[in-house]
Amino acid sequence: MKIIYWISTVLVSLMLLWSSYTYFFSKETIEGIKSLGFPNFFRIQLGVLKIIAVFVLLIPQISVQVKEWGYAGVGLFFVTAIVAHIAHKDSIFISLINVFFIGLLIISNIYMYKLKIV
Repeated sequence: MKIIYWISTVLVSLMLLWSSYTYFFSKETIEGIKSLGFPNFFRIQLGVLKIIAVFVLLIPQISVQVKEWGYAGVGLFFVTAIVAHIAHKDSIFISLINVFFIGLLIISNIYMYKLKIV
């Protein structure tokens, strides 16, 4: 059970870190976020919040209640991304990637509870 939890959690965390990196340093991503209609401060805010979420998800000593907020926030990131990309008429592939990561996030959350309860 631990391996499923850690693989799913690390994959989600790596995606969040990569996404944050591109929010700050990729001109293409910065322009893409602008073209979606989001203001620049929102891009920075999301980048910082995603980094915080990585710490919340990965540090075992953080309470389950705080982790729940982390899971909820990350889920909201992915749902918002799906809605924004569909509204922008981007490739369905981008939305499918986000759905995949929502699935991994759900698996991580389920196994977190299995590990805490057992």
